[in-house]
Amino acid sequence: MAVTAQRKLDARALRADFPIFEQLIHGKPLAYLDSANSSQKPRQVIDAMSEFYETSYANVHRAVHVLGERATAGLEGARDKVAAFLNAPESREVIFVRNATEGLNLVAYAWGLSNLGPGDAVVVTELEHHSVFVPFQYIARRQGAEFVMLPLDEHDEVDWSGLDEVAATYNVKAVATNLVSNSLGTIADLAPIVRWAHDQGAIVVCDAAQAAPHLRVDVQALGVDFLAISGHKMCAPSGIGALWGRAELLEKMEPFLLGGHMISSVRYEKTTWGELPHKFEAGTSPIVEAVGLGAAVDYLEAAGLDLIEAHEHELAAYALTRLAEVPGITLYGPPADRRAGVVSFNLEGIHPHDVAQILDRYGVAIRAGHHCCQPLMHHLGVPATNRASFYLYTIPEEIDQLVDGLHGVQEVFA
Repeated sequence: MAVTAQRKLDARALRADFPIFEQLIHGKPLAYLDSANSSQKPRQVIDAMSEFYETSYANVHRAVHVLGERATAGLEGARDKVAAFLNAPESREVIFVRNATEGLNLVAYAWGLSNLGPGDAVVVTELEHHSVFVPFQYIARRQGAEFVMLPLDEHDEVDWSGLDEVAATYNVKAVATNLVSNSLGTIADLAPIVRWAHDQGAIVVCDAAQAAPHLRVDVQALGVDFLAISGHKMCAPSGIGALWGRAELLEKMEPFLLGGHMISSVRYEKTTWGELPHKFEAGTSPIVEAVGLGAAVDYLEAAGLDLIEAHEHELAAYALTRLAEVPGITLYGPPADRRAGVVSFNLEGIHPHDVAQILDRYGVAIRAGHHCCQPLMHHLGVPATNRASFYLYTIPEEIDQLVDGLHGVQEVFA
């Protein structure tokens, strides 16, 4: 019987595509373990943006000259790539925004102001990024609706058992939650939550900013109603992201921002809005950023999302094993097989900001802080954590460099 070797991601080969790693930091190789904060950019993305600026830049949907037509084709081609990347039924359901935060705010305002009122409820969890938590908290309370936070259990997992109790008290209109936690790396099983929400007649809003770079995100398989991603976390430039939403919902919603390209006609008596997706894209589009996002999608597809996910599980397992060797360390989050490439931890008696600052001397870049997850920090009983995060260019030696650096941190405070 023939045996087929399982393909693995060649992180070392991919690493050569990223110019950032060609330098030393404080005389040491750069161990960039902060990709959950923002990812590095491959030459393919940098070159695509440079070439577009050099050969094809103009404003879009406004000119009939050659450059305008090239620019429009570049923008709309990127939209088609993002739609395919998310398995969206139609490209017109993909709205370009600055980042996932803007996409989530778009839903909170444009959907929430028309659909929430007294007696209604929006449900979030204690695990959410502020970009989910705060917009829906604000809109719910502004509209007189209830804002309900589901707590975490003793394993730092969302306790979804309170949903039926919430539904018995309020008219649940929306559930807003992440697919992958930016702080703990927890990968959520959204299928039962989506079924429950739809049984209540509620929508599901998904923050996929931390998921899209690391695993296959299929909006049709997930069954959610809105989903937001950020380009800068997935090898694309900053200033570009996408909101996917069901066309039937987007068509009923009022605009979020007004002016420029989102307008169909303006009269003294009345202004009318453009068709999807333009109805939600006011002003000049992030043209070159969208081209960069399209190039990043091509890069991730070529690398293989399934291989990236498997690579990160291996790195997470290796990191949890190596970090456990450090005395006085506290590790947070689920086992490696249920998390993306994120490991949060604390060292006993040493503030995370001190840890991160000293690690920089070892060429190690991590994030220290509350990670825009203050309700989660309150649950953990800490003001902040250290967070090491991995991506397709991360290699095990960087985790070894982190562990060596942590021993150095402890020597400073000995």
